[in-house]
Amino acid sequence: MADDDNPARWVAVCSRERLTEQTIVCVNVAGFGVLIVQDGETIYACERACPHEQADLSLGRVADRRLHCPRHLAWFDLADGSMSPGWPSRGLRRYPVRERGAQIWVDAQAVVPK
Repeated sequence: MADDDNPARWVAVCSRERLTEQTIVCVNVAGFGVLIVQDGETIYACERACPHEQADLSLGRVADRRLHCPRHLAWFDLADGSMSPGWPSRGLRRYPVRERGAQIWVDAQAVVPK
């Protein structure tokens, strides 16, 4: 079994149904704030704090595969984490996410900084 498929790595964080009620869901994985974000049919997992000014990205909005920061109006591409042009910051950390059955799972090992 590949390490990526190791069931011990994956943590159930919320139900699929919860994402039909909310576009952005805040969860805690290994002691770190993580967002589960749905845009259309695609589900993403990323860090909760904006890397630019540490704003709570759960208060932002999602549109066209972008997560918009509520503080400084920049956005992050949910597919690759890149930040909108002109901002002096690193990209958004994203984490492997899976849907299995009625649950959303996040790779906990990817969340923990190395």
